[in-house]
Amino acid sequence: MNETKESGSWRELLGRRYAAVSAVLAGGVLVEASNVYLTTSLLPTIVADIGGAEYYAWTMTSFLVASVITAMLVSRLLTTRGAVASYVIAFLLFTAGTVLCAVSPGMATLLVGRAVQGLGGGLLAGLGYALIQRALPERLWARGAALVSAMWGVGNILGPAVGGLFGQFGAWRLAFVVLAGIALALVGLAVRAIPRTETGPSASPVPFGSLVLLTLAVAAVSLASVVSGLATAVAIAAGVVLVAWFVRHERSARASVLPKVAFEPGSPLRWVYVTTVALAFGIGTEAFIPLFGQEIGSLPPLAAGFLGAALSLGWSVVQVFSANVTATRAVRALVIAGPALLAAGLLGYGALQHTMPAGVVVAAWFVVLFVAGSGIGVAFPHLTVAALGATTDEEEGAKAAAGINTVLIIASAFSAGAAGVLVNLGAPDTVTSAHYLMVGFAVVAVLGVFPAAAAVRARRVPNGA
Repeated sequence: MNETKESGSWRELLGRRYAAVSAVLAGGVLVEASNVYLTTSLLPTIVADIGGAEYYAWTMTSFLVASVITAMLVSRLLTTRGAVASYVIAFLLFTAGTVLCAVSPGMATLLVGRAVQGLGGGLLAGLGYALIQRALPERLWARGAALVSAMWGVGNILGPAVGGLFGQFGAWRLAFVVLAGIALALVGLAVRAIPRTETGPSASPVPFGSLVLLTLAVAAVSLASVVSGLATAVAIAAGVVLVAWFVRHERSARASVLPKVAFEPGSPLRWVYVTTVALAFGIGTEAFIPLFGQEIGSLPPLAAGFLGAALSLGWSVVQVFSANVTATRAVRALVIAGPALLAAGLLGYGALQHTMPAGVVVAAWFVVLFVAGSGIGVAFPHLTVAALGATTDEEEGAKAAAGINTVLIIASAFSAGAAGVLVNLGAPDTVTSAHYLMVGFAVVAVLGVFPAAAAVRARRVPNGA
């Protein structure tokens, strides 16, 4: 078996026999990853054209909530519809949503388009990983997983570049048309390249109760960003109550979003997830960073788009090196330092926001945002390992690790809504909005130091150095 695994190569994976399959698996994740940063790069241009600035944060929230819903249904869809039909549904949903975005006469249509995009995007991200085992021989699994994972890093560069370039010329609708065309082309490739799989009834019930509570909670926080005064406080309070209800429901529900081990007495998994929530609030700033870059720093859309991706770039680059650390003390130090480093980067970026900044200050924005992202990168790989070690049951451990991605998406949706609240509190002064957002989220991030310490306290590491 080891000889079979080792006989696979990049040349074989990308050669004539598996090139089309690899293109579909990687392409689906790439259009999803690129779309996130393409849209954030275009948003200042879009809002200037069609209005709806008060709903700015909703463009990310609607996308993420829809992604959470369909990401939970990937395995069920594969079982009941098969691999080819699942990909066709995912790409067509994504294409339909992208076309809606392209033709949007106002913000309401754009939000619907983003939600439909999210439905397709959540499926595409999940299918890219779920089908490696079925579409490729075992000897190519590791390289297939590496190829699919690398698409998130490629999207960090491609999305801002394409979005910023089209935004530079005010052609934001054309950017969505091009993206829709690529997704539609991948539909045809999926039909030809993805192997047929058997279908049947699914044994996994849909967690309707959890999804409804989760959607309502995010909607309440998002609503808080477009109302004022007492209504804002009421909406936030409703969101908090619904989150508590969601957690209580998850503890006893037959069909749940989170693994049951997270609710066992003494389980460190709950602290792993709470730490992940704190780190996700760093990601929630990304939708507004291109806006700050254009309005405060007078950056062109292309440069502002890359500024928006600086945080994710720090995350992507640093986690490659952090993942190589195995010594127990070093791992614990990295996990605990992660939220603190994120908070320091966010505070640094907030402190550098002032009218008419010099060129060196704008350059420093990229640096401190990269530092903020590195806080996520140093901790995230080890949180996944801590989740795997939260139980001795192999299957439950896998669910616990997968739950980190689920929690990350959920928390990102909440943080996008909360970001809208803080930005609107500072309006109409963009500098004040930037200060409120960065300081507020830095406080959340630094509070993550405490659950991070609890998460790694019981972590088992093979190397006991």
